[in-house]
Amino acid sequence: MTDTHVDAVVLGAGAAGLSAAQALGRSLRRTLVIDAGAPRNRFAAHMHNVLGLDGTPPLELVARGRAEAEAYGVEFVEGTVAAVTGDGDLTLELAPDPDGTVRRIETRALIVATGASDTLPDIPGLADYWGSTVLHCPYCHGWEVRGSRLAVLAASPLALHQATLVRQWSERLTLFSAALGELEPDVAHALQARGTVIEQNPVAEVLGDGTRVTGIRTADGVVHEIDAIFTMGAVTPHDGFLAGLALERTDTPVGNFLAVDPGGRTSHPRIWAAGNVVNPMATVPIAMGAGAQAGGAANYALVELDVADALAAGGAA
Repeated sequence: MTDTHVDAVVLGAGAAGLSAAQALGRSLRRTLVIDAGAPRNRFAAHMHNVLGLDGTPPLELVARGRAEAEAYGVEFVEGTVAAVTGDGDLTLELAPDPDGTVRRIETRALIVATGASDTLPDIPGLADYWGSTVLHCPYCHGWEVRGSRLAVLAASPLALHQATLVRQWSERLTLFSAALGELEPDVAHALQARGTVIEQNPVAEVLGDGTRVTGIRTADGVVHEIDAIFTMGAVTPHDGFLAGLALERTDTPVGNFLAVDPGGRTSHPRIWAAGNVVNPMATVPIAMGAGAQAGGAANYALVELDVADALAAGGAA
């Protein structure tokens, strides 16, 4: 049984989803946001490099964005989507409620902004400081740890790019490179030319004082004094509920993601995607812009459908 029929559904109420919802609400579209309440950046105390909102807690941005969207008539439902079906209008089946009730929602357009999950290297102590002094984005957090004893913990070849970049924020940088094997001589030389120390012993444990990282213990028992760690584990997009639609995907250096056009449209004419679910490197302002773009694109697609319906109904010339 279908419980609701709306113009647009937005999945996810983070920066991308709320921006899309606001654009749709301001376009007089009946819009429903379905959200599980676990934004990717919830582990961080503050956002940075966000113009006009520097230092704002991520959950404060979410609360403010939700209030703004609600002012334009956007509705919100807590939950997750289990499956999406349909070639034209779409049917969304939500995961069962605690009492076993299954809700279904029909929508003319769908914007997926469900984000992604980070799986960190399985090293004792590392996850304890995720979002405080275990970090992945120097543009988001580099200023706060500038000049301190920094480490890049390699989990994939992307660590070489990360180490080259993070060096901008401190002259005291150590690359823990065991996961990469032996580095090519020219790669090692380029890093060492700017003073980066390369530690090849595997990391056995991340040490901390309960609030911040204080060091890294390597397998040989040596403790390296460290103030913050940059690393990037596996990134998994939250898009499994779309599997039945066989949408086009693209391989990237950080994983396999939905393919979208510049407006965020997927290979399905009624589905758009924005934010970390398609671009895991997108910071908050980039996700906001992508969400606004997708919301506007979805509205225009609905306008085109409205025109077609009016013509089919014999609208006045």
